[in-house]
Amino acid sequence: MKNQNSADPKTSLGKLEETLELYLVKKAPFQIPANIKELIAKFGPWLILIGIVFALPMILTAFGLGAVLAPLGVLAGAGLSIFSILSTLVLVVVLILEAMAIPGLLKRSIKGWNLLYYSTLLNAVSNLISFNLGGLIIGSLISFYILFQIKELYK
Repeated sequence: MKNQNSADPKTSLGKLEETLELYLVKKAPFQIPANIKELIAKFGPWLILIGIVFALPMILTAFGLGAVLAPLGVLAGAGLSIFSILSTLVLVVVLILEAMAIPGLLKRSIKGWNLLYYSTLLNAVSNLISFNLGGLIIGSLISFYILFQIKELYK
């Protein structure tokens, strides 16, 4: 018999997903209309692709400027914040997950939805690491709400 360990990440993520679905779909005071859900599912992957295209130059610039300015920061005694470096690395992983999700989202596959769910979770972690409380609370809540409202369209 398999031992269900509560520290298991899959178990924890499954419980989090169930809780989010409960509060953002079943107990949500407002449901997105079916035609709007369909539009989000139809055009969402393309909007994600556009977002990735626009984010890539910013990330490359951040890494490039960070590499150039790091020695100057060390000389000045400042250095780069470990939080900003970690946040940028998490953002790169988020963009990779979003890019991997696009084919599945276009096919309306639950695997594509899951990748988008994981990227949204990591984005929330990035906001937490960088102390961006507005992005953490407002951005994550809106993202999760829309994501869970359209989940029924993915099989």
